[in-house]
Amino acid sequence: MWKYMWTEFRSTLKMLPPIQTAMHELLHAEHDLLRAEAGVEYAQAMVTCQKQRIKRLKAYLGKTEEAT
Repeated sequence: MWKYMWTEFRSTLKMLPPIQTAMHELLHAEHDLLRAEAGVEYAQAMVTCQKQRIKRLKAYLGKTEEAT
């Protein structure tokens, strides 16, 4: 982490050619995309988990009502 922060700090102090700046921005954009996709995967897994939970609880309550 410190190495990354140091590299970022150093790159702000010197002027990079436009090609290197664009490549650097592309790298950050790809990294941000991967983080966003990981968040989407997690959210989809949570939705599936909650749907299964609701289904299980409704089935349990249905059996309980039949028994009484």
